[in-house]
This record gives sequence, C-alpha cells and structure tokens, in this order.
Amino acid sequence: MKVLRTPDDRFADLFGYSFSPHYTEVASGDGDVALRIHHVDEGPEAAAPVLLMHGEPSWSYLYRTMIPVLVAAGNRCVAPDLVGFGRSDKPADRNDYTYQRHVDWMGAWLEANDLRRITLVCQDWGGLIGLRLATEYPDRFDRIVAANTFLPTGDRDPGTAFLAWQKFSQEVPEFHAGGIINGGTTTTLAPEVIAAYDAPFPDESYKEGARQFPTLVPSRPDDPASEPNRRAWEVLRAWTKPFLTAFSDSDPITGGGDRQLQTAIPGAAGQPHTTIVGGGHFLQEDRGEELGAVVVGFIESNPTGARP
Repeated sequence: MKVLRTPDDRFADLFGYSFSPHYTEVASGDGDVALRIHHVDEGPEAAAPVLLMHGEPSWSYLYRTMIPVLVAAGNRCVAPDLVGFGRSDKPADRNDYTYQRHVDWMGAWLEANDLRRITLVCQDWGGLIGLRLATEYPDRFDRIVAANTFLPTGDRDPGTAFLAWQKFSQEVPEFHAGGIINGGTTTTLAPEVIAAYDAPFPDESYKEGARQFPTLVPSRPDDPASEPNRRAWEVLRAWTKPFLTAFSDSDPITGGGDRQLQTAIPGAAGQPHTTIVGGGHFLQEDRGEELGAVVVGFIESNPTGARP
C-alpha cells in the first residue's frame, strides 16, 4: 500500500482552526503498513468524550465552531479525520478504500485511544462509519446524535439527489473539496474557509479516498456492505440508550432520514428531536453553534445515558 501524507505546512494558520494535532497509528490491513490517523482533542481530559465524526469530503475543520460550545459546557471533544481526509494518512490507490476497512481503521483507532462513555455526533459518512462503531462497540457509547446521515443497506432507492452526486463525483475532472462543501451549504463560505477544506489535498493524487467514498455507499441489496449494515440495524432496533436526530431543513440527500431513525430506534422515543432551520447538508458550517447547543442540551438532559 502506497500512503501519502499531507505536508504539515498545508495546515498552518488555517482560518478559525488553532487546535493542536494528535496522532494514532493503526494497522492498514495490508502487510506491515501502518496508517497515521489525526484527531483533535479539546476540553477536560477526565470528561466523557463527545466524538465528532465528519463525512465527505470534509475533515475535523467542519467542527471548529461547535468545539468551543461543547468545551465551554465542560465536555471533552474528540474529532478524528477519517483515513484519506484532513491530517490523516491517505492511501494512494482507490482500491485500498472499502467501507469495511474504514470501519476497521476507526475501530482500531477507537480501541487504541480507549474512548468510553462516548456521545457520538455524526454527519454524512461520519454516520455510516460512526453508527457501525456504536453497534460494534456498544459498551463504549452512552448517547448518539445523528445529523444529516443514514445507514443504508441497499434495500431502498438511494434517491435522485444522491445518484446525481455519485455520478458527479466520478465524472468531474477536478474534485474540488472546498467547492463541493460550499455547494452543500445554505450560506456562502468565505474564500479562506474554502481554502481550509482544500488544504488536505495538494493535488488530485491525494483525493483517491474522497473520490471513492460515493461509490462505497450501499445502493443495491447485494453490496458488500449491505449485510454488515443489516446486522448493525438489528442492534439499532434494540438500542435503548438516548438517540437524538438533529437534521437540517435544507438537505436534499438525507431529508426524511431522521423520521426513519426516530421510528426504528427505541432510544429515540421521547427525545427532543430537532430540525435545524436554515442549514444545508453541511449544517455544521451553516449552524454550527446552534447544533453545538443542541448537543449540550441533549447531554445535560441525559446525564448518565439510559442502559439497555
């Protein structure tokens, strides 16, 4: 496995992002090759962690306005960069990225950092991976906040908006991460913010993971990830720990997914599910501080996490 590592100077003086880097090495699953995974770790070390998981094609920069809100309320915030994104290592061959490998890589990272009593906050692919982690390591998780995400099995039509995005992602000559994120918000991002989303990718060779992600979403019943996701749903349908949805009102890709989660997951019953008004797909950009306050309120109203 050939692995690329974005030079550190690409992350110098990014707008609104002054967090110290932390790194963990995990096995790549290809011989003796190790992958270095980056994460942000802010707030009291002894506090229960809020695990902030980003999606495609963003990185932990997405949570920069939420982290201060959560830390001010006494929480510890841990925001990793998925393999292929942010300051984490980037395998150079698209075939090195599979859904299962992403879950395995982040599972190894979770175990290495021994996170427990977790409140998961997940959006986009952060949910496709994060919900799998929660169902495979249920004793480590106390609460879940799902924001503009889902856990597909390929048994339903993914919808025209997703199929259009999937087609675009494979055909566009230059995969402009910052521009894609700007297009998935209701607000217009400042040039320095767009540049920060482009920072992890010096050229197209660093974008193989970002290019591959849309093709890994299960869109047919016999997809390699369909059966593992069905097994994860079996766990979620028995999940009684607190589960909150905080979707935005202007996301054509995941719209309506919150109702499915609320109906299927027992722990969602009676929770103050929230619709973030004025937020696009990347609602952390549009309404980050508001979403942060929602997460704080959810944690405080479920102080210990209901146990099954």
